[in-house]
Amino acid sequence: MTIRGKMLECGLLIVFVLTLAIPGQLSAQEDANPAPAPQATPPTAVPAATGQAPNLQQFAVPCDSKIGERIFCAADTSAGVVLARSTGDAACLLGKTWGYDDTGIWVSDGCSGVFLVGRTSQPQAPQSRRAPEYVPNQGFLLYEGEQGQIYFRLFSYARYLNQRSLDSSYVDYFGNTKTIQLRQDVQLQKFFAPFSGWFLTPKFRYYLYVWSSNSSQGDPAQVVGAGNLSYAFNRFVTVGAGITSLPSTRSTEGQFPYWLTVDNRLIADEFFRGSYTSGVWLKGEGQAKIKYMAMFANNLSTLVVSATQLDNKFDTQSFMLQWLPSTGEFGLFGTFGDYDNHQNVATRLGLHFNHSLEDKQSQSGPETIENSQIRLTDGSIIFTRELFGPGINVDNVEYKMMSIDAGIKYKGMSLEGEYYRRWLTNFNGSNTVGIADITDNGYQLQASAMVIQKKLQLYLSGSQIFGHYGDASDLRLGANWYFIKDRGLRLNGELLHLNKSPVGYTAVPYPVGGNGNVFHVNLEMNF
Repeated sequence: MTIRGKMLECGLLIVFVLTLAIPGQLSAQEDANPAPAPQATPPTAVPAATGQAPNLQQFAVPCDSKIGERIFCAADTSAGVVLARSTGDAACLLGKTWGYDDTGIWVSDGCSGVFLVGRTSQPQAPQSRRAPEYVPNQGFLLYEGEQGQIYFRLFSYARYLNQRSLDSSYVDYFGNTKTIQLRQDVQLQKFFAPFSGWFLTPKFRYYLYVWSSNSSQGDPAQVVGAGNLSYAFNRFVTVGAGITSLPSTRSTEGQFPYWLTVDNRLIADEFFRGSYTSGVWLKGEGQAKIKYMAMFANNLSTLVVSATQLDNKFDTQSFMLQWLPSTGEFGLFGTFGDYDNHQNVATRLGLHFNHSLEDKQSQSGPETIENSQIRLTDGSIIFTRELFGPGINVDNVEYKMMSIDAGIKYKGMSLEGEYYRRWLTNFNGSNTVGIADITDNGYQLQASAMVIQKKLQLYLSGSQIFGHYGDASDLRLGANWYFIKDRGLRLNGELLHLNKSPVGYTAVPYPVGGNGNVFHVNLEMNF
């Protein structure tokens, strides 16, 4: 083993900030650290990676594609496949631009790389093949031709919700008693149908969808048509415009719906995060296992906000930076939990910063399907008339928020956490001079384990929020049963204990002011 390999094997162990930097790669995602690779050469034997049987050899299989083509490279993949390094201009994303079956490895749309297999078949000339008929989280291929490509996907779930053990009312910081409508019902909770692909050139991508929250029938924006357009110059730079999740916390980076729980966040994440909004963005990968995104948007949430309600200042900014030091990935789409069953330790460190000048018109209503109001820690919306006293009305405020997250995954187990800090300053409106700046803090922790690989996952998670207007917390114990050993279908059950929740709406299992226990069961389909 080289000196560098020994140093990496020693590593730097951390519990919550960073962990090991281990050589080798997991056979689940791309390595964002490109290096020169041999072109069209037979497979080359290399020493087995640390932790493998000493008599096992790995073989390097180069496989290259150009934009608009799909190439198949024959190999014996029975011992698994690892993307050792990426060598092309386009990103190599498992399930999207590379994958493998029992007979070999395929790459497409500019993905090129060197792959490690436990054994190799006789080298054969690369063969062109069409795009895969099915890609997880992208759906089924409806059409592919010289002018474009169309994938169709469906996401939906049915939920039984029981809130009857919650207190029926709560008292906010200002002494106001408010009633909670407790629920016990069954809902086909959400219907989400995206179309995605490319048009004229694989570099020009679209993602357009219809989205409905059935539990919010009767509320504004119960059915949403949205999406975005983007152009991928290479894996380093993609430019996009339209509606997407503001990259304000880890859960808004794009790994939905691969969370431990079904379609809802811990209350600290929900309290601090931004939402779906309209804007433009720049994202891509760096040379050292780094990914980034910068978005410039209209406001924190575009739902139930028309263009005439915006402040015409285009003054919302969000920045994300993530580092994947050990394996260069963190599971399929950066998921929560280790369903991928990492055999080498996978780690990540993320940083987010957000800034926005928000006014009462550009904030969505209190019961919308994806509300992201600026609230105090007692649940009060900051733009409520005379909230701080008679004659005191806040019309706009400056919002700043940062978060730092870290995580580790290994052999089906994961530990992931995030810290939040939010500042509310520069209150404007009638008689707002006496309102002091507001600083709130919070965190969340999530631990999970695959008790039965690809079938049963248990998790324990919780979060806390600390602020001048009250503290809040939640604690969750849950299980995911993948009854056909595929995460496209799962049955989720969760017991949730709330302590004065400052967030909530009809699409999530907790209400504003919730104090007590909630139980819910979800049957989720995602293809």
